[in-house]
Amino acid sequence: MRLCTSSFGGIDILVNNAGLIDPISRIETSDPDGWGKVIDVNVKGVYYGMRAATPHMLEKGQGTIINISSGAATGALEGWSHYCASKAAVLSLTKCGDKEFGEKGIRVMGLSPGTVATEMQVQIKASGINPVSQLDPSAHIPAEWVGEAISWLSTDAGDAYKGTDCSLRDESVRKAVGLI
Repeated sequence: MRLCTSSFGGIDILVNNAGLIDPISRIETSDPDGWGKVIDVNVKGVYYGMRAATPHMLEKGQGTIINISSGAATGALEGWSHYCASKAAVLSLTKCGDKEFGEKGIRVMGLSPGTVATEMQVQIKASGINPVSQLDPSAHIPAEWVGEAISWLSTDAGDAYKGTDCSLRDESVRKAVGLI
């Protein structure tokens, strides 16, 4: 944060986008260390980002935090216990952040992009576990759509999603963002 504030004069927007899904496995065969690493990155990473950015945003009386979430936050999938639990925690952090900072000028929202054409989909497909691994690659949205949605959420147009997730699987959201 010091580098950001010294280079750019502050922080206006924080996007918590780091996320892991590997190792994909059922609970009974899961590796506790691998499971814990997913929690460390997906949950603690969001917490640490919010913890570092909010004092600067509170000082300015404004800011936007966008936490990348997932439909896995509310829908369990076989072999993804760590990922589903971590994304449910991210959704809870989004809700808590809105409760704690919303009236102080900080907008906190989540973005649930759906399946995105990234390396993560290669890992999912290779696992062969659950219906997501069976999706045709053409079913995944382009990564650029996520960037466009983040830009849109960063404006007042995204205010309806404060304290909750905005889902790119929703056609009306895709239209509002200008993707279709």
